[in-house]
Amino acid sequence: MKKKTLRELVEQLRNDPNVVYWHEMEPQEANTVPMPEHLDLRLRTALEKRGIASLYTHQAAAFEAVRNGNHIVAVTPTASGKTLCYNLPVLQAIAENEHTRALYLFPTKALAQDQKSELHEIIEEMDVPIYSYTYDGDTPPGIRQKIRKAGHIIMTNPDMLHSAILPHHTKWVALFENLRYVVIDELHTYRGVFGSHVANVIRRLKRICEFYGSRPTFICTSATLSNCKEFAERLTGEEMTLIDNNGAPRGRKHFVFYNPPVVHPSFNIRKSATAEVNKLAKQFLENGIQTIVFARSRVRVELILSHLQGLIKDQLGRKTIRGYRGGYLPKERREIEKGLRSGEIIGVVSTNALELGVDIGQLQVCIMTGYPGTVASTWQQAGRAGRRHGDSLVIMVASSSPIDQYIVQHPEYFFQRSPEAARINPDNILILVDHLKCAAYELPFRRGEKFGGVEVDEVLEFLTEQKVLHHRAGKWYWMSDAFPAHDISLRSASQENVVIIDISKTGNHRVIGEMDRFSAMTLLHEEAIYLHEGVQYQVEKLDWEEKKAYVREVNVEYFTDANLAVQLHVLEEDRNEQRPQLSLHYGDVSVRAMATIFKKIKLSTFENIGSGPIRLPEEELHTTATWIEFGEELAQMDAPMVEQALVGISNVLRHLVPMFVMCDRTDIHVVPQMKAPHSGRPTIFLYDRYPGGIGLSEAVFERYDEIMEEVKHFIEHCQCENGCPSCIGVIEEGNHSVKKNVLAFLHKLLASD
Repeated sequence: MKKKTLRELVEQLRNDPNVVYWHEMEPQEANTVPMPEHLDLRLRTALEKRGIASLYTHQAAAFEAVRNGNHIVAVTPTASGKTLCYNLPVLQAIAENEHTRALYLFPTKALAQDQKSELHEIIEEMDVPIYSYTYDGDTPPGIRQKIRKAGHIIMTNPDMLHSAILPHHTKWVALFENLRYVVIDELHTYRGVFGSHVANVIRRLKRICEFYGSRPTFICTSATLSNCKEFAERLTGEEMTLIDNNGAPRGRKHFVFYNPPVVHPSFNIRKSATAEVNKLAKQFLENGIQTIVFARSRVRVELILSHLQGLIKDQLGRKTIRGYRGGYLPKERREIEKGLRSGEIIGVVSTNALELGVDIGQLQVCIMTGYPGTVASTWQQAGRAGRRHGDSLVIMVASSSPIDQYIVQHPEYFFQRSPEAARINPDNILILVDHLKCAAYELPFRRGEKFGGVEVDEVLEFLTEQKVLHHRAGKWYWMSDAFPAHDISLRSASQENVVIIDISKTGNHRVIGEMDRFSAMTLLHEEAIYLHEGVQYQVEKLDWEEKKAYVREVNVEYFTDANLAVQLHVLEEDRNEQRPQLSLHYGDVSVRAMATIFKKIKLSTFENIGSGPIRLPEEELHTTATWIEFGEELAQMDAPMVEQALVGISNVLRHLVPMFVMCDRTDIHVVPQMKAPHSGRPTIFLYDRYPGGIGLSEAVFERYDEIMEEVKHFIEHCQCENGCPSCIGVIEEGNHSVKKNVLAFLHKLLASD
C-alpha cells in the first residue's frame, strides 16, 4: 500500500467533523546577520565546522548585549537556537581569559546533560582547554574537587546550588572570585513557590559573589510569557534587556483543535481523548511520519504507548515507537533522543519531560492528549513539531474537563492573547526567613545590610530572640553546627513538611519528595493517588505524627479529589472595591480546614467511581485571599438558588482561574460560603494554598472582571442542557433549572458592574 504524505493526511484531516478550529501559521524565512567581527577565530571556525556560518538576529543581539555588560532575557520559540545566546558570549570570554568562570542553571538534570553534550562538541572543535562539568547528585565524589578548582563552566540545578554549593562556598573560591556569567535556562519553569525560593537562592549567590569581588552578568532564556522582562528582573534582582527579535526560520505550521464526539448528550460527556489520540497517531505512524504524542501522566503515556505498539508492530516493529518520561534511566533517555534525531525512532509518547529544550531534532507531527495547562506549555510542546523547512502539524485533542472544553470552544483565548504572566513572591515571609538563615550560615549579616533590596534587621532580631542567630559587634552570626539548607526544600513554603517515601521495592525504600502539611491533607491521605514526575503512586499509609507518607507505584485509570471542610476568617483587609451588586476584597485570612472524604474520579469521563473517609486532625493556614461578597439584593434571593449559584460559579472558577494566573489547579482553592463568618453574606473565597501566599489571589483581584466574564461566557456556551461536570458540576438527576438559575444569578451579578 502506497504511503501517504503529510500534506495528503493534512487535507484528509480538514474534512474530519471533530476538528473544531484550524489555525495556519505561514512559513518564515531565516533572518540572519554575519558573524561578529570580534568573535574569536577558534570559536568562529568551530561553528563553521558545525554548519553555522551566520547568526540569527536574536543570537547576534544577545551576543552584543552581553558583551556590553547588559543582563538579558532571550524569549524565542522552541528550537530557535537559544543555546547560542549564552554559549557564544561565555566561550568568547573564556577564550579571551582562561580564568573566566560561568554557572549554568537548568531546572532538570536531563536538560543539563543534554546541554553539556552540545557544548562539549563546540569546545572540541575549538581545540581550546575549556572544561565544563555537570555538578549534581550523580557527580562522583572523586571528581568534585577537580570541578571546584578547574571547571570553567559548571552546569547544575537550583537545588544543588542551594544545598551543596552556596553553603560550602569556601571550597569554590576559584568559581566565585571569577564568576562572570550566570545562565538561567527555561526561566518560565521558575514560577510559584519554587520560583520564590530560587529568587532567594539568587540573592544568596549575589551576596557571596560580592564577598569574593565578582559581579556576574545574568543571561536568561525563556519560552514566551506575557511578563518575561519583569519576571526575569523579579527573579534576578537585575534590570534586564529583552531579546525577542526571533530570526530562526520555520515551515508552515497547522495548529488544529480536535474535540471528540459527544457520547452522553445530557451530561456533555465525550469519547475518551486517549482513544482519539490513538486513532490519529496510528494514521501518521503507519505512513512513516515522525510523530510525538504528549500525555499528562505516566499512566496515560504507558496506555497510549502499549496501544500504538500493538497497532503497528507488524508494519514497523515495536522499537520504532518509544515512551519517554521521568523514571527512565539516563542511558535509555539518551538512546531515545539519539533515535529520534537519526530517524530510527518514528514515534515517541512523552510526559512534559520533552517539553523543555532537550535536543530531539524536529518532528513532523505533535499530538497533545488534553490541554497542557498553560499557553506557554502548549507552545513549548507545539514547538516540537516543525522542521526549519516543510510543513508540520499540531493537534490538541480535548478531554471532557472544563479547562479543555473552554480552550477548544474559545480559540481566540489561545491564539489572540499573549501567554500568561508568571508570578513569584520572594518576600513571602516564610520563604524569606528560610533563606536568611541559609545566608547567615554562609556569611554573617551586617547591621543595615539589605537582602535583595529588602530591609531585614527586624527579621534578624527575631531570629536572635529564637536563639538561631547570635548578635555581636554589629553583626549577626549563625549559632548551630548544622547548616540550614539541608532542611529547607525549594518546592514548599513551609518547613512542616510530610516526607514521601516510595516502598514499591522491598528493601529499597527511597524518599521521592515532600509536601507541606496543609497540602498533604488532600493529596497524601491514605488511598490518595499521588503523581510524582508523571508516575502514579497510591498512598498506603500516612503517619501524621511522624510526618511520613508511604506510597507504592500503581497503574490506575482514576485520580482522587478530597473534600475539605473549611472555615475562613478574615484577619486583615488590604484592598477593596465596591460594585453595585457586590464588593471585592483582598487581604490576609486564616483557613482552618479538615479533610473529610475523598472521591475517585475516572480519568477519561470525570465520573465519580467511588469514595472513602479521611481521618486527619484539623490544620490551620495563614495565607492571602480574594473574596467576592454578594450585595443585599442578591443575598435575599431564593436561598436554594443562591446556593446553586455559589457552588456552580465556584466550580467554574476552580478550573478557569489557573489559566489566568498561570498556576496548577491545586495552587489556589475556591471556597463558597452561604454565610461568611465576618459578614453573614454569601461569599466566594479564592485563597493561595501556600503559607503567606505567593501572589495568586491578588492576581485574581486584579483580573476579576475579565475572569467573571469568562465564567459567564463558558457556562452559556457549554453544550449541556441543565449543567454537567464540564461546567457547573454534577447535577442531581431530574433537576432541570440549575444551569438557568446560575446564569440568571451571574447576569444579575455582572449587569450593572
